[in-house]
Amino acid sequence: MKGFFKLVLANLTAIFIVIAGFFAFFIALIALSSISETSDIKSNSVLTLDLKTKIIDSPSEDQDDLFSINKEEKSVLLYDVLQAINKAKTDDNIKGISIEADNINAGITQLDDIRNALIDFKKSGKFVYAYGNTVSQGAYYLGSVADKYYLNPSGGIELKGLSAEVTFFKSFAEKYGIGIQVIRHGKFKAAVEPFLKDEISPENKEQLSTLLNDIWLNTSNKIATARKIPESEFKTITDSLYGYLPNLSVQYKLADQLIQKSEYDNIIKKKLNIDADKKLNKISFAKYADSKDSEGGKNKIAILYASGSINGGKGYDGIYSDNFRKEIKKLSEDDHVKAIVFRINSPGGSANASDEILFEMQQLKRKKPVVVSFGDYAASGGYYIAMGADKIFSEPNTLTGSIGVFGVIPYFKDLAAKNGIRSDAVTTNANSNMISAINGLSPGTLTIMTRSVESTYQRFVHFVTVNRKKSFEEIDAVGGGRIWSGVRAKQIGLVDELGSLQDAINYAAKSANLKDYGVSTYPAKMSKFEQIFSSETDEDFSTRVIKNKIGKENFKIFQQFTDPNAKASVMMETPFSIKLN
Repeated sequence: MKGFFKLVLANLTAIFIVIAGFFAFFIALIALSSISETSDIKSNSVLTLDLKTKIIDSPSEDQDDLFSINKEEKSVLLYDVLQAINKAKTDDNIKGISIEADNINAGITQLDDIRNALIDFKKSGKFVYAYGNTVSQGAYYLGSVADKYYLNPSGGIELKGLSAEVTFFKSFAEKYGIGIQVIRHGKFKAAVEPFLKDEISPENKEQLSTLLNDIWLNTSNKIATARKIPESEFKTITDSLYGYLPNLSVQYKLADQLIQKSEYDNIIKKKLNIDADKKLNKISFAKYADSKDSEGGKNKIAILYASGSINGGKGYDGIYSDNFRKEIKKLSEDDHVKAIVFRINSPGGSANASDEILFEMQQLKRKKPVVVSFGDYAASGGYYIAMGADKIFSEPNTLTGSIGVFGVIPYFKDLAAKNGIRSDAVTTNANSNMISAINGLSPGTLTIMTRSVESTYQRFVHFVTVNRKKSFEEIDAVGGGRIWSGVRAKQIGLVDELGSLQDAINYAAKSANLKDYGVSTYPAKMSKFEQIFSSETDEDFSTRVIKNKIGKENFKIFQQFTDPNAKASVMMETPFSIKLN
């Protein structure tokens, strides 16, 4: 028997050593991945935006790479990119900027901000060049601002315009016996339309057409102006897909010259009076952002980031009400923080969590100026939480509004019956069995949830009327779940100004009478180790592995059918996400 226990103990010890070794190796990899790349910037350097750069709006978005330790892609905050470009204007070691990204991992409003920063950079007299192989539409939109655009002889430019394709599940659900009960307020609340119809509604088609045309008009005009192409001719070029053929790209002025990458590098060397056989000093935006000088002044403007879906409880990858209450309390109690810029980049989510966050922001506003800046989208709950602001800045292409509420409850009665499954419920009250996976909502539950959705919509519109100083009828007329571009939102009074994150920071500084100040980020960026093992998240390790494996959007669908809390929730959320790619 003693021998048996020795054998078990030896095996357990060996297993422990293996686990400890793996754990130590894993920690080492995480530590190595977080080492700063800072170093002195060499003279005659070129700031380079390449394929390894991922532009993120908020520190929480860096969790995308959590399980991809060997991935070369480096995440950089939009604010840091803009600060880097601004610093490079007066940095004698930086002679120009090179854009070398066939695809750009950034949102449409982020591209706008970077593009505007590059236009300002060119005022310094320094060059901006761009090179591409097979170039996505988003990457070309950014690169078109360059003094010269060079294309590979066998490359092409994906210039095609914008489209939206809506997938419908009504017939699929009926075929396989899946019932879906939907409660909504707003004829434009298209998040639930795929479960109700087999084709797009006139209302949804109208709002999508208006939205896409607003964004494309703004985007295409900027490209055409930068490339000195008449607007009518640019439309023909886009409609005909001329950009896909390299010779036509040059012929129609989308690109200046067809050359190989090494020839492009030699052009830059010649520009800098560097011998062709010498090395060209290129520095990535990620590295240069790490090297930037710290901003002085003990007084601070805090950027509070709200990026992703809105959820109750604790978590990291998204907006979680418990986390935000803590962050807002920090800002409220920190005497060095004189004003807050609330940066919102969210399609919405839980109505309850949105309400919690709005309340805390309203309390914060009583103590300090609160200025809101919208990113790619501030829709539904993302718009709702902005109603505690003193002033709202939106980007022209921000998906804004979607003032509406809905609930979706799937059930499987017919599917169960086809497979010989049924259920009986024993209850104490009329609606004890409120939500059944097989039978759906009880009649009383359907009635009360409908009232809940209507009540939530009334509350939503109320806060908008107070913040926007408009009547219920005025807001209801532009609400109903309809999504607007930032340009339209400004016209109808849903936002105060069209402007960037920096514009919001400038206004916050003015509101707090600050001249010398630093800018701090909240929530603070977490290391990969903290993301995985932090007690601040209720998500277990396996959940995050699944989310990483199947992707965020697919996980949301999976969660809708499997998470009882998600199924029972009243939601403020929009299904739209605009990408130039």
